[in-house]
Amino acid sequence: MSSIIRQELTCPKLPLAVYREVKAHLCQVEGVTVGLIPQAIENKSELFDYNQSQIKSLWLEYDHSLSPKNQQRIKEILDYYAQRYNAWQEQS
Repeated sequence: MSSIIRQELTCPKLPLAVYREVKAHLCQVEGVTVGLIPQAIENKSELFDYNQSQIKSLWLEYDHSLSPKNQQRIKEILDYYAQRYNAWQEQS
């Protein structure tokens, strides 16, 4: 029986374009599914703030049996962006 691993990660103030770039890179890893969760607008009268991310988090799913090589590739991609922007925080 296989089990799915799901992670939800956020990187505060990471721009939308970079979240999309991370998603595109992760989608290249065979067996990985990735999506973006938009930031909820709590007050519709709020002005758009360029210093806030439009994305709440990024989610990724893969089977527990994903090859160690592909699991390492996921880690390398996430580490690459963490080093350039900010550490990823896992959402619960």
